[in-house]
Amino acid sequence: MKQKSSGSSRIFFSILLTGTTFVGFSSQTMAQDKPVIYQLLPRLFGNKQSQQITYGTIQENGVGKFADINNKALDGIKELGVSHVWYTGVIAHASLTDYSAFGIPADDADVVKGRAGSPYAIRDYYDVDPDLAVNVKNRMAEFEALIKRTHEKGMKVIIDFVPNHVARHYQSLAKPEGVRDFGADDVRTKSFSPANDYYYIPGKDFVVPLENVNAPVQHKGVNSLTALEDQKFKESPAKATGNNVFSASPSKDDWYETVKLNYGLDYANGEQQHFTPTPGVWLKMRDILN
Repeated sequence: MKQKSSGSSRIFFSILLTGTTFVGFSSQTMAQDKPVIYQLLPRLFGNKQSQQITYGTIQENGVGKFADINNKALDGIKELGVSHVWYTGVIAHASLTDYSAFGIPADDADVVKGRAGSPYAIRDYYDVDPDLAVNVKNRMAEFEALIKRTHEKGMKVIIDFVPNHVARHYQSLAKPEGVRDFGADDVRTKSFSPANDYYYIPGKDFVVPLENVNAPVQHKGVNSLTALEDQKFKESPAKATGNNVFSASPSKDDWYETVKLNYGLDYANGEQQHFTPTPGVWLKMRDILN
């Protein structure tokens, strides 16, 4: 599927969760089975806080949990004739909520849009969003319980998989032993190498957009987000931005909170393909999907 944003195509895929197996969800499958898909954002679906403050904290604005999508809710969805429930924003993504007590620090406000962050700025492919758990330590078990509940109601589960970019802060805290993070072995003096996970702008530091998308908001007499945006985020050398911006200075309208992953296409030379040997990103993504 393609989601249009800022004049570019944001490509992401949906994954069908059947038991413990990830199965590609193709248009051919859809045509054969004629599914009825109900998409929901768990953080909004179960949120009982009706009064929202712009750029408010999670304590002020509330957040829905996996547990809020209970049997009663699923019965109501099932009554609509739904065959598949599409849970959006499940994978752990960059945000300003601090879970340092659980080993998950807040990200840098300079490269997070809003306070909750974009669900497409993936911070850890092997983890789920701690905001959505009643007990942060048990967040994966709570998500798996939601899958089980959904299956027991005779519906299948879809989640988003975002393959073409990650958060600028990407670091997997939940990865299996022996797995190397994206970029850990990159030669950063090269703008492109099929062996690199990212694209680089050698010799230049990343420049945070001066007109940050998080506009000044007065909240209780204090600008609630710009105080955190100190323009001190460091990235050297700069990486290419997720919507194919090969510049150290993306604009506020770009997906500057993300960095583009390198699947072996040399964009500076007519998108020349370097697929042999198989680029590391392909293999890492295969393992993540498995």
